Amino acid sequence: MSTHALVNNIDHKDLKIITERSAEYGDNIWYSMTFPMEFRSIQAYYPIFFLKDANTGHFFSTAIFGFTEQENLFLVDKKWDAAYVPLSVQRQPFLIGVQNITEDGIQKQHRVLQIDLNNPKVNTSEGEALFLEFGGNTPYLDNAADVLETLHHGVEDDKVFVETLLEHNLLESFNLDVELNDRSKHQMIGFYTINEDKLKELSSDVLKSLHDKNYMQAIYMAIASQSNIRDLLNRKNRLMNL
Repeated sequence: MSTHALVNNIDHKDLKIITERSAEYGDNIWYSMTFPMEFRSIQAYYPIFFLKDANTGHFFSTAIFGFTEQENLFLVDKKWDAAYVPLSVQRQPFLIGVQNITEDGIQKQHRVLQIDLNNPKVNTSEGEALFLEFGGNTPYLDNAADVLETLHHGVEDDKVFVETLLEHNLLESFNLDVELNDRSKHQMIGFYTINEDKLKELSSDVLKSLHDKNYMQAIYMAIASQSNIRDLLNRKNRLMNL
């Protein structure tokens, strides 16, 4: 169970974060959330698809790391085998919390940096320290805060992006059947992708509107990223041959 706490240099002065990547530390995830501003980096390594949250019914953009639950084909020798790690993965074990404050008699909500104290990366003996000797933030902690701020705005933009795709019927369900070298078969179901036929039918006004929002670039990057499925297959085949 997660235990969230507001990061501070008194209670957490001795905390450290293990930065190696492995299943032991919770990195055995087969997809993570992403967003349009991140697509340029994501599409170089990972397929981009869309998922519907079973609880809310809302869609969100995802980067795919494997073919089944708890399979991350980028975990190699306690490292992440790609030059770019998605921000939603980088941010662990930190998260954004909300604190109610009063300014000039007006109640406001203020974003704060929280940490999951039960995350296996959190300890007091090894890894990156959160605070300097006399209480100041380490560069590691400052970077974590920057990552979360970028992620916050990215997730908000993704909501608008996906709503725009749905408005123009640009999402379609997508099932992927893959066969490995040993003849075993896997099926990915429940994902959605860009409907390229619907995209071709859009009017010039709609296309201009999407372009003005920088969404056309995101759409084409999502489509182009699907070529990374071949890399996932190669990684899976190599793993099975070990």
